[in-house]
Amino acid sequence: MKPDVRITWNDGFAIAYQVVGNGMEDVVYLPGRVSNVDLMWDVPPYARFLERLASISRLIAVDRRGVGCSDRLPPGSAATLEEMAEDVLAAMDAASSPGATVLAVQDTVFTALILAASYPRAVRRLILFCATPSWRRSEDLPDEVPAEAWDANRGWLERVTSVTETVEGYVRENAPSLMGDERSKRALVSLFMNNQGLGAEIAEDAMLSRVDLRWILPSITTPTLVLRRVDDEQPASSSRYLAEHVEGAEYVEIPGDEPLPWLGDQDPLFAEIERFLGVERPAPLVERRLATVLFTDIVGSTERQARLGDRGWRELVEQHHSVVREGLAHWHGVENDTAGDGFYATFDGPARAVRCASELVGRLRDLGIEIRAGIHAGECEVLESKCAGLTVSIGARVAAEAAPSQILVSSTVKDLVVGSGLSFEDAGEHELKGVPDRWRLYRVVGA
Repeated sequence: MKPDVRITWNDGFAIAYQVVGNGMEDVVYLPGRVSNVDLMWDVPPYARFLERLASISRLIAVDRRGVGCSDRLPPGSAATLEEMAEDVLAAMDAASSPGATVLAVQDTVFTALILAASYPRAVRRLILFCATPSWRRSEDLPDEVPAEAWDANRGWLERVTSVTETVEGYVRENAPSLMGDERSKRALVSLFMNNQGLGAEIAEDAMLSRVDLRWILPSITTPTLVLRRVDDEQPASSSRYLAEHVEGAEYVEIPGDEPLPWLGDQDPLFAEIERFLGVERPAPLVERRLATVLFTDIVGSTERQARLGDRGWRELVEQHHSVVREGLAHWHGVENDTAGDGFYATFDGPARAVRCASELVGRLRDLGIEIRAGIHAGECEVLESKCAGLTVSIGARVAAEAAPSQILVSSTVKDLVVGSGLSFEDAGEHELKGVPDRWRLYRVVGA
């Protein structure tokens, strides 16, 4: 269930916010460029990010003036940073927050810096993701954007004719992990369409491109954590400069290249956030259950990528991912992980896993894509809703033994599906790397 959208008033404007979670620490989340506190929950990875924040805090998410569920501004006008900061304070007051950690992303970093400098009692900590004190190139910030590039960006915004195409391009360049995830892309289109009008966005860009907050950094005494992903295209030098000029600030790089915190692997991000907040991570509850694991990957992927080039390969992988996810949904499989061109999924029953794999091999071969698949069944440890342990490792090793367009199963799977109508051929004994003993495997010949 999505939390209710609440409204408070400031300077005649309705400011939208949500409160969710009941942790000891208040965390005020200021989304970046695209913000809508209601529709963010419809994007699955974004919802997981918000849920994790709410699990360690009392989360207060705020739509700044002019965007999302807050009152809109007329085309060609933009709120000032001071007005945005006052809107956040109004939401905190309405949520009865005596003080909070402020988590800001990209452009809302400017608002967070103003808040920390002007209202230090309200801001107990700062967590700044992909941060800079200015978007304008200067001697201190040599990797930022020159003035003429901002003019070109405004020209690009004025030529936008399709929100769907804009989102598709954004996903391709900034969120490749969502390629093939049609549900997330559809939700992102809705989020972009209900962010702010293009005229207001152009005006806000023009305002933000003139901001230079280098001068206030020495006055900030709030404990500050500056985070960025190590391979992000945004300039690392600007984040380092900010951290070096806020007294006692920490600068931490985490793995990945995604420009937004809710994209990609969230575990390293939350490890740093929880450490900074002093949250003790509870020992995971270990549940054990019988599960069937399926591993697939594209045959000859490296050679295929070299032949197709980056763009062609991305399109092929997107097509592959879409087919696999449709097959998993049809056969009630659960996607556990996706690494490059491979999938790891779990099923409650081995027969469904075999039939799913057989369907995928046929459908993908019709598209000119050959995969190999491996299936094993056994007792798994369930950690944070994912199956882990030796059963999973064996499943991956079984898949590695398969030939192109071949499905191999362990003897355990063969024994469990007796009477199902599935047929197999003996594929002999195999040594599975890192797994004790020799294992008899079987080829699926009828499903």
